[in-house]
Amino acid sequence: MPLVEVTLAEGRTPAQIRALIHELHEAVVRAIDAAPSSVRVIVREVPTTHWAGGDVTLAERRGPGPGPGPGPGRP
Repeated sequence: MPLVEVTLAEGRTPAQIRALIHELHEAVVRAIDAAPSSVRVIVREVPTTHWAGGDVTLAERRGPGPGPGPGPGRP
């Protein structure tokens, strides 16, 4: 049973998430000739304040707002 797991930052509409699930499902069916009923797709949405790279959250990268204050790599 194929399982596709996707993690995204929050911010997409339910319609966008549904379209992603559909496209991933179809791609798996085509690519490995999987039975459509056997394909599983899990989409996880993470708050932008809970996803960071280089000690900077996505929320901090995206724009103005209160930051976390001083820390490694930040004055």
